[in-house]
Amino acid sequence: MIQRNTLKVAALTVALAAAFSFMPAAQAEGSFFSSDSSATQAALPDFTKLVEENGKGVVNISTIRNARTQTVQSPFPGLDDRTAELFRRFGFPIVPFGPQEQRVPEQRGTGSGFIISSDGVILTNAHVVEGADEIRVRLTDNREFSGKVLGLDKKTDIAVIKIDAKNLPVLKIGSSEQLKVGEWVAAIGSPFGLDNTVTAGIVSAKSRALPSEEYVPFIQTDVAVNPGNSGGPLFNMKGEVVGINSQIFSTSGGFMGLSFSIPIDLAIQIKDQLIENGRVIRGRIGVGIQAVTQDLAEAFGMKTPRGAVITQLEKDQPGEKAGLKVGDIVVALNGQAINSANDLPVKISAMKPGTKAKLTVLRNGKEQDITVTVAENPEDSVSPNESKQTQGKLGVSVRALSEQELKDLDLTNGLLVTEVRAAAARAGLMPRDIILSANGKSVKTVGDLRRAVSGAEKVALLVQRQNSRIFIAVDLK
Repeated sequence: MIQRNTLKVAALTVALAAAFSFMPAAQAEGSFFSSDSSATQAALPDFTKLVEENGKGVVNISTIRNARTQTVQSPFPGLDDRTAELFRRFGFPIVPFGPQEQRVPEQRGTGSGFIISSDGVILTNAHVVEGADEIRVRLTDNREFSGKVLGLDKKTDIAVIKIDAKNLPVLKIGSSEQLKVGEWVAAIGSPFGLDNTVTAGIVSAKSRALPSEEYVPFIQTDVAVNPGNSGGPLFNMKGEVVGINSQIFSTSGGFMGLSFSIPIDLAIQIKDQLIENGRVIRGRIGVGIQAVTQDLAEAFGMKTPRGAVITQLEKDQPGEKAGLKVGDIVVALNGQAINSANDLPVKISAMKPGTKAKLTVLRNGKEQDITVTVAENPEDSVSPNESKQTQGKLGVSVRALSEQELKDLDLTNGLLVTEVRAAAARAGLMPRDIILSANGKSVKTVGDLRRAVSGAEKVALLVQRQNSRIFIAVDLK
């Protein structure tokens, strides 16, 4: 036993000697044995000052969505009774044919946010507060406030909320444009409800395009982000907010080394529009595009794949009117290179309608400039949170009836109720009811209903339910 230990010590001594014999002299003398660790300290960032100065500006957001009744469709439309019974005997759950009412229990959620104005304006993610009936904001000193949504934009996942408070700590806003890949960054938030949790890492990539995310060039980091971090700030080493933590890539539901933040430059643009207009106004030019692959680049005579190739032109829209053609490859916008297909919709959507945009396109192997007048995106002509505002007042989700539906029902106006909770549920309103008027005013759009109930303490709804019409009084106090 003693002999084996001696051999181990001897082997370890030889290994160490061999290791240091091949080590550069300066490294061997300074890195391992010197009591001066300034070189090591310089290589590793210190986040203590950043946290001390900015931690108080980060808040915890908790939400409650009341129990509600909603309409769902059968997963097997048109299934006959005999086949349904066969499925049922083999243990397959069968929902009866046609629309069915489903009771959804109360839902609670948690997220993060940060203060951008001393009078209580807070930025967070839209998915943190969307659909919430109650929002509670807790500061680091344990004070709690009721939050109100000033506006939200689901397409960029940005929301602005307000609490009734003064002299609050405000975070400094930096520039995501100046952020560099490899730069150290830190996140502060409430993962799993654990307030003011600090995590750190580096910027892994910029302008990252994610599936189904058309308008956000994400900042990718390896900062640990988990459920509850959503809406919290991403800081650079100057203590400036450069992003809003929004998503993670995960196969387990937890952090796996890939987190994505919304650039703060974009978030501030959205915030300004939400506060000023109550909605986001986006530009469009009416073209369909796709990425330029290596094969396409070779077919078009390009040395390297770049830009966005036009695959479709909408009739009478700005792109067609300006003279763009299918097959044109957009390689620059106002002198700025379009490196990937995702760059073009991001940049165009940020332009105000009426703006002149100079597109540099590659056509038949030659570059030429084409000026396009940006139009307003019709998808954004109605406020994204109009439906939510109506929910908050009445406790309903509604949608406008199509012209064909109005014709089939022999109606000239009406809103279909798709979800009911809170005041409307207590009053007896049901999914699939059709609201015809509110306080004697006909309603055809969500905006009509919102204006009809604005400022009212009680509202009388004229409702069509199947083949009959009834009045339902809803107490909004």
